[in-house]
Amino acid sequence: MHSSVLVPSNMAAPGCVFGRTLSRSRSSSIQATSAVCRDPVLVVDVQRYTRDRGSSVYFPQAVFSGDDLYDITLTDHHCRLRVTLDPGLNRLMETNVLRPGSVLRHATFICGMAAQLPECSGASEHSYQLLSAEVTNGDGGLSRPDVDLLPWFGSEPAGPLRANRSVFLPLWNSTDYSGVEWREAPSSEEEDEEEDESEAAGGAASQAAARRPAITVAELRRAFLSGRQAVVRHELIVRIINKSHLMYYGKSDQNCDCPYKAAMEVCDHTGRVCVVLWNSVCVSWYRCLKPGDIISLRRYRVKQRYQADHDDIEISVNSRNPAAQIARIPESSVSPQFLPPLTPHNFCSSQDLLACPPGSVCDVIGLLTFVGRPERIRSRDDRGAVLLEYRWLRLEDGTSSKPIMVKLFSTSQPECHHRLHPCEQTTTTTTPVLRGNGCHAAPVFPGSVVVCTQLRLQAATGGRYLSNTTYTQVYCTGLGHHSEMSYRKLRPVRLFLQWLKTQDDEQVLRRAVIGGYFVYPPPPISMETYMKDQRGEPGFLLGAELQREMERLCYRERRIFCIQATVTMVTYSRRGEEDRCLFWTEHPWSRCPASPPNSTPPHIHLPSTPHSLPMPLSPSSSSLPPMSPPSSISHLMPHPLERSARTPWKRKLLQTDTPRKRRPSVTSRPEQSKTVVLFQASMEFLDDATADDDHDDDDASSFVTAPPPPDFLPVADDTLPMRFDHAHREEQADAVGMGGRVLATRNFDSTLKDYYLLRLRALSDGMLVDAVFLPHGAAPPDDHHANTWLSILSHGAFSPHTPPPSPADLIGMAAQLANQRLACVLDACHLGGAVTEVILSRGFRL
Repeated sequence: MHSSVLVPSNMAAPGCVFGRTLSRSRSSSIQATSAVCRDPVLVVDVQRYTRDRGSSVYFPQAVFSGDDLYDITLTDHHCRLRVTLDPGLNRLMETNVLRPGSVLRHATFICGMAAQLPECSGASEHSYQLLSAEVTNGDGGLSRPDVDLLPWFGSEPAGPLRANRSVFLPLWNSTDYSGVEWREAPSSEEEDEEEDESEAAGGAASQAAARRPAITVAELRRAFLSGRQAVVRHELIVRIINKSHLMYYGKSDQNCDCPYKAAMEVCDHTGRVCVVLWNSVCVSWYRCLKPGDIISLRRYRVKQRYQADHDDIEISVNSRNPAAQIARIPESSVSPQFLPPLTPHNFCSSQDLLACPPGSVCDVIGLLTFVGRPERIRSRDDRGAVLLEYRWLRLEDGTSSKPIMVKLFSTSQPECHHRLHPCEQTTTTTTPVLRGNGCHAAPVFPGSVVVCTQLRLQAATGGRYLSNTTYTQVYCTGLGHHSEMSYRKLRPVRLFLQWLKTQDDEQVLRRAVIGGYFVYPPPPISMETYMKDQRGEPGFLLGAELQREMERLCYRERRIFCIQATVTMVTYSRRGEEDRCLFWTEHPWSRCPASPPNSTPPHIHLPSTPHSLPMPLSPSSSSLPPMSPPSSISHLMPHPLERSARTPWKRKLLQTDTPRKRRPSVTSRPEQSKTVVLFQASMEFLDDATADDDHDDDDASSFVTAPPPPDFLPVADDTLPMRFDHAHREEQADAVGMGGRVLATRNFDSTLKDYYLLRLRALSDGMLVDAVFLPHGAAPPDDHHANTWLSILSHGAFSPHTPPPSPADLIGMAAQLANQRLACVLDACHLGGAVTEVILSRGFRL
């Protein structure tokens, strides 16, 4: 609970930074002045909402900065202050640079006087706006206080400061609810009032114990179609069959304070009907109601259903015109002849899904063995302005060798989505997993059983998967869902539980994975099929266009781009051992005369940490002859930091016309049919500190320079999937969650250690792009190819029929890529701050 203690703005506590700073931003005149806070302040909360009609008065210059506004709660360790972020700084929020835990330095505030601004529920006499700040994502010497115990500076804000909205939106999607205003259970006053009215109508408690509806769904439909009773006061008793996710319809040109709606399919013994909860009713009742509940409705409005047949109706439940009455009632209180039927289910196993036609809607149950990281894609039906959050799940049920793949979008169940990790139960004695019809106490199993209802089967080239419908719901182990739902009695569920008891804990834990880059279905293995899936044109971008598009990505937004490029460098590394790597480059490091600095082409260099700076680039290969770039293959040992200046990295080579007497060189010419790695064999010659200098009079062109470390940065932590750690499952869930990686306190073990990085040069303008390549994915059994570089890039994985080539062999074969024109499919995802993940998923030869 928030503290109600207030610190008057003109009576700030001793040492209060806000009191010293913000008093200078207020003026007795209408015009307010800005003030700079020299002391660091801590960001403790960030809240999002949409603009309304009055918001343009606050920000007249921000017409084109989007619909979102952000309120930020700050503390100076003496009190709390909520300010509005200037819309010009929204990009800091969209890229997760400014977040809870950030420290602001040299923050500039301005006071917006309430007299000159429209009335807002959250605005006070003096509402402040953050104009600029230096953001540091470290503690900055500040410890996080117990914020709820700190008083507010000025009056306590009651809601958004710059719009008439009653609730805030989640930061990363507009489907979930956010805030303590959303009730988890009905208020006792509403239930008592409903019970009193019911008893008065029935005349006795015994009659209330066997309730009968005053009207049925069939009677309601007939009455409305005959033109009577648009507003109905009679009691309707129905069971909730399906419940939709929340639908937010707030727009910048609307002033609705709570623009939400949610649909529920309900039924009684005479038929089905759709019930729509509107506005504040959603806040009061959405979380309280779930499929299977029996509810009583009074004082509702009947309408023709939107975009439906003329004889289809819906029930509108609102807080006014009229104010609807809702009550949740137990089954035992309903007369048996009027008891609504149970919620129907259509469970399909992984074996059943192989024969189902695309578009089928079904329910699934399975053992969760993989949970992908949450990502976002842009909506296609709302002018590209809405980002939809989703994550991948892999479920196993033992009926086939193919798992059930689910692309799960938000279902307005944020607590459940956060608890989706492979293993949940503790290993103590026994615990009832699901109960009913002979399924009593099951042996304790550390697996997480997940049920997803109302999913639609999607078919694509390369595989099938399930995805959301409007009414999709998720139920998982650890939240008590399964014991409350009627599906626990169904035969498909009982068969699954029998298979579940046969599974070995250690085997399940061994294959449990969480987070990391994941793509499904895998892209096609041919350019023609890929273009067909893209409906013809793959949409090749220029290098500069690619850079602009990636700079526009928001946090965890994922997009696919295509460019035409050549490969200029291939690097093999292992996570944590990037100073020991194998690499091939078309650039001849053996040539001492470097290209002029201005010949370096533009470079999309993507650091792996928000605060790291790009390393200096090597001289560009654009100065080389275009058709015959020499290639070098090198093995980098740990950086010899202990070497002194008197032990240089360059040595003279013997000049001779006889190849047999030639000393080893690390340069191999592209016309050679076989590439040989010679660096290790020549190290004793290149690095012999006692070697005599008998050939000091040799020409300077005979000097060779040992390979410098390639200028790339390590793979991002979020890219490689983690092996599930049951002991630290909550920390892992936080690490892969939206905005959660910065909260991780430990490095978790990755299922993949090694990776390849390819430097691509765009054919259009020479732009350089560093892309991670992960050929370790499981290829389909029929995906046979020769394990050459071109076949590996086009298939995205090694051939499953032959042992994969070793990293040394693969780097040794990298000269095959010299001068090859490729159509490169790049999978880009913004990971927060300055980190953008770029994965080369396919490389097709042009």
